[in-house]
Amino acid sequence: MNPPTEIIYGEVVGKASHYMAVPAADGQNRIIKDEFIRNYEKSFLSQCKIYRNRLIAKPFYLVVDVFYCSARKDIDNSLKTILDCLQYAKAIKDDNLCYQIRATKHIDRVRPRVEYSIIELEPRLF
Repeated sequence: MNPPTEIIYGEVVGKASHYMAVPAADGQNRIIKDEFIRNYEKSFLSQCKIYRNRLIAKPFYLVVDVFYCSARKDIDNSLKTILDCLQYAKAIKDDNLCYQIRATKHIDRVRPRVEYSIIELEPRLF
């Protein structure tokens, strides 16, 4: 049986360029997410219906197709965002349970999106 595929509309925001350093009370700098990443997380959460609250707590394989508006985006920067969003939506318990990723980059100037499936792994496979 194939796992369900979920579609999240909107262009995924790469984590690498969307963190800010802000001064903390102790005089050190803290790294926080900017408004673009926070807005993407909220959008992801509101669209996540199939996997939301599944709390997958065993090793898994992520199959993801990322559709960007242009070819300039890096898929590797998007993967961390996607995994963090899955954790935020409580689809997975922890992103360190991801043992394998098959990621494919596509261009769709009209409908940027992420299409993904989570496949729980059998113990003998990891």
